Amino acid sequence: MEEQATVTAADIARIAGVGRAAVSNWRRRYGDFPPPVGGTASSPFFSLVAVEKWLRERGKPVEISLGDRIWQRLRNLGDDLALGDRVGRVGSYLSRRHAWTFSPRYDDAELLELLDRFAAERGAREAFEFLCERYVEAHSRQLSVTPEPVAELMSRLIGPAPGVVLDPACGFGTLLLASGGTRLLGQTGDPATSCIAAHRLLLAGADMEMYGADALSMDSFEGVLADAVVCDPPFNEREWGYDELVGDPRWVYGQPPRGEPELAWVQHCLAHVKPGGPVAIRMPPAAAGRRTGRRIRGNLLRAGALRAVVTVGGADLWLLRRPEPGERPPSRLLLATDPSTVEEYLRGVDVPGTVRIIDLLDEEIDLSPARYQDRDEHAGEAFLEVRRYFEGIRPELPSLAVSEEKPSYVTIGELLKSGVLTVPESVEEGDVVASPSVPAYVHSGETIEVEPTMSKYRTDPDRLDAAFLAGCLRAAGQIAPTSSTRIDLKRTRIPRLPIETQRAHGVAFTRLAAFEAALREAAESGLELVRLGLTGLTEGQLKPETGQAPEAKLLH
Repeated sequence: MEEQATVTAADIARIAGVGRAAVSNWRRRYGDFPPPVGGTASSPFFSLVAVEKWLRERGKPVEISLGDRIWQRLRNLGDDLALGDRVGRVGSYLSRRHAWTFSPRYDDAELLELLDRFAAERGAREAFEFLCERYVEAHSRQLSVTPEPVAELMSRLIGPAPGVVLDPACGFGTLLLASGGTRLLGQTGDPATSCIAAHRLLLAGADMEMYGADALSMDSFEGVLADAVVCDPPFNEREWGYDELVGDPRWVYGQPPRGEPELAWVQHCLAHVKPGGPVAIRMPPAAAGRRTGRRIRGNLLRAGALRAVVTVGGADLWLLRRPEPGERPPSRLLLATDPSTVEEYLRGVDVPGTVRIIDLLDEEIDLSPARYQDRDEHAGEAFLEVRRYFEGIRPELPSLAVSEEKPSYVTIGELLKSGVLTVPESVEEGDVVASPSVPAYVHSGETIEVEPTMSKYRTDPDRLDAAFLAGCLRAAGQIAPTSSTRIDLKRTRIPRLPIETQRAHGVAFTRLAAFEAALREAAESGLELVRLGLTGLTEGQLKPETGQAPEAKLLH
């Protein structure tokens, strides 16, 4: 089994203690690097044994942890399509010491011994979490896991002692684990994922109940009312059961449109929380403003069910509360882009960003927080601050004179052959870095690894000035990131000049680069200045200074 174990490029980088860019460089530079034995062109697999041998032959440190050996062994018990099932079975083994459930041809007593050792060293829960992390990493393009900071914020929004907590789209159980609930109820559409989530909760010592079925089409907790609900549902799913769920009793605030599955999840969550109970649900930003969902958004506002919308990490968090019978709905809604604001708001603190609900009930009922940030009362002060910064930008051009001398040239390839220029494995201070999307520059600071698309050069400082080389590369077209034509750097021509002349050119090149950066900075600041000026003048936070505008009649 060890001979058949395979690893990805990310695995190799972890084993060797380097960045992924270094592995890409090894594959490109060394013809004897082990070839792929499987996978795809974009995600190849390599033989673990061959990679270990190659690394050791070159004196590179190799350290494969017990956890990684278990992971590679587990991964190679079958194809990746059933990997989730195998991870779930490991959870079953670690949480309850069930009999190993793989078929006889996959029987691997040594793997069970390794699992026992791993659990003894790190604890069963931590051992399983390690394997779950590897599983998510291996399927990062197919799996979506709620970011830890977002999960922690959502747990705070539902309160410190939520009691029974339900997550109807729980995935791997991240939100349930963060919630602090005394009893955890979870459901997710994929049986393998639900198995993994269940054993994560069990190993955490939770009192839990878990089902592997889609909650919208097959509600496993029908009639159950939790103390709080958290949810990070799948976004933009077209096949969510619209036709089968027309008229469903959960749609208290309106039939969710076919293209608005997230509004179905909102109402499902409200249907499963006790009156007065909180719901924190992660939503795509478009759900706050799509025209097709305005009727449901309006009904949520009128009923007092929606209390806040806050933008966090590229998505919105909707904080809802199931209205109690006879309860008077609030008159204002919080729309914020600062997560700390919503927590203060829930504590009763008067915070900026609250909007009168009556002002939101227009034709659009757009609840996008960013739409209301332009009404910030500090636009006037911000305009003055940006203006001071803008006026302080002073681009300076180097002093250049007309020259009649025409130099001869040498190519980068010729400089490499002569040894004046070399290609280092990593970039150190003073090296030149060039890329199709980043202007060539002289690196300063700590040693770094660079991306495979970047080129790096180290000069002999007595014969070739680094700033001079960087300027020549910029002139060759490296400052045109939108160009579809890749420049062959080895054919780039460099003027043959004495080292002192090169250094003078290098200073001029550096000043031109600084001039370019200052121009870009001035342009960005100028656009922000215009935006703040328009906002401030429109909303009365700015006015023309006396004597700047002719006398005019007020508009009627």
